[in-house]
Amino acid sequence: MNPRFRRRTGLGAALASPLAFAACGRTPVRPPGHVSRAEIDEAMRTPTELDFWTWVPGIEKQVALFEEAYPAITVDVTNAAQGAGHYAKIRTALRAGRGAPDVAQIEYEMVPAFTITDHLLDLRPYGAGELESQFVDWVWAQVSGKSGEVWAIPQDTGPMGMLYRADIFEEHGIEVPATWEAFAEAARALHEADPEVYLTNFPPSQGAFFAGSLWQAGADPFAGSEGADLRVDVTSDAARRVTEFWAGLAAEGVVSTDPDFSDQWYQAANRGKYATWITAAWGPVFLQSTAASTSGKWRAAPLPQWADGEQVAGNWGGSTNGVFNLTRHPIQAAVFAQFINTDPECTKAMATEQFLFPPTKALLEDPEFTGMELEFYGGQRVNEVFAQISETVSPDFQWPPFNDQVRADYGATVGTAIAEGGDAVAALGDWQDRIAEYAEFQGFTVEEAS
Repeated sequence: MNPRFRRRTGLGAALASPLAFAACGRTPVRPPGHVSRAEIDEAMRTPTELDFWTWVPGIEKQVALFEEAYPAITVDVTNAAQGAGHYAKIRTALRAGRGAPDVAQIEYEMVPAFTITDHLLDLRPYGAGELESQFVDWVWAQVSGKSGEVWAIPQDTGPMGMLYRADIFEEHGIEVPATWEAFAEAARALHEADPEVYLTNFPPSQGAFFAGSLWQAGADPFAGSEGADLRVDVTSDAARRVTEFWAGLAAEGVVSTDPDFSDQWYQAANRGKYATWITAAWGPVFLQSTAASTSGKWRAAPLPQWADGEQVAGNWGGSTNGVFNLTRHPIQAAVFAQFINTDPECTKAMATEQFLFPPTKALLEDPEFTGMELEFYGGQRVNEVFAQISETVSPDFQWPPFNDQVRADYGATVGTAIAEGGDAVAALGDWQDRIAEYAEFQGFTVEEAS
């Protein structure tokens, strides 16, 4: 065993399987080894009604295209909730053994929460394994199991980059920072020159942003976890570097620490309080609608790097469509999930009308998509910038099987320490302890970095 890790076995391990769901209704589907083309064709000609839970606005267009291709199938679309509410309703239905959707939208970070409980159907027998070459490598790694399982079909992604105010940069003679060291120097110089302006805002409790930052820095806190064996290392050198960087700038007062996606944050973005937004590929369209008064002033660039000359990014956000094993219609559900995320007309509409950043190589290489010149960004080809960034995301980052709890514990420890000016690096240890304690209670055997 790696001497940096110590192994702990929780009392719950002898009493219950990890995050066990006691279903008392429908018998779960066990996928066959292979489903023939004839079986698929027959199923797709059989009158069927599917339930699809998603929060994507306007996805009825893609559903209509599927129903046109397969007239025997009807898909009922439900926006049951968003975020935690969405998953809470799914879990309630899974525990009851009834009422769960056939297909649901699942964020990448939440896929392990449903594979650990054996509730997602392996889609390989239904042809999903043949789709790998259509998707960016790191995206496919997010939906693949260690034995080649395909747990979901990618729908959109969030490779991280930097949006910046070109006018503020020009006014203060700031070059687009190539490294985080240069970024820190620019943050100090800008705030000294104009105390009303910050180079960026660091939202202390935004765990998704922090996870993406760890990803870029090379930290992989749950690498090597498998099944009920969980490896936890949120105190690595890379994690400390990220934490020291942001906590240090926050303590100096040269980056703001406003809660993001709040009224205060929206107003500040419109009045020019922030000269950059470290965001993801979905950020450019989002900013257009929330900071309309700043149109024409923004540009996009890759993230600053930890080492000069590197080009590495993390990911923040994105989701998939998975099929639950309580479905009565596994073939139809699997074909539906594949169709709306690979059919050229469906995927192009998602990218250009619903503005979901694509995971497919075809769209990321499509000049019509990458060549779009956005007025809000001074005519810049922002999609091209993020398509290039997508090529630099590591495929190795791994999520824990209870990421919602990990995020909550981050906010209560590291996030709080940064917001309150405490010892954020020490708080990494507190975060790790909380994760390990929760995991042991859930029945995991935990290996912790010492």
